[in-house]
Amino acid sequence: MSFAERESKDAVENGLEFAPKFDERGLIPVVTTCATTGRVLMQAWMNGEAIERTIETGEAHYFSRSRQSLWHKGATSGEFQVVRDFRTDCDQDSLWLVVEQKGGKCCHVGHESCFYRSIPLAQNLAPGSTVKLAPHED
Repeated sequence: MSFAERESKDAVENGLEFAPKFDERGLIPVVTTCATTGRVLMQAWMNGEAIERTIETGEAHYFSRSRQSLWHKGATSGEFQVVRDFRTDCDQDSLWLVVEQKGGKCCHVGHESCFYRSIPLAQNLAPGSTVKLAPHED
């Protein structure tokens, strides 16, 4: 499997060939949402191999920056993600997976979504004080 060359802005933005723009580490960000609820489950990274494995298997594969290795979501936890839709944005430098989350939980610390805390807005913070997170119900 190969990806198209990024030949022109018009081809990238309006063409039908997949020409992902990887960063200097060979990675591209991916946001993953739930096919049923539309809720954001996680944000991760993919390299070319993760994209290829996701396309080939229909299950989400990512690249772990901390482990520097390919990561098949659910291989150790049983929390597999079956891909229902796989998209790229207009300039092909960001990806979006819509998945059916198997096993019920996405986050490695046991939450339905990795986004389980809110950053409160309009806080009157004293200079130098630390912003406190608020728990968000799953």
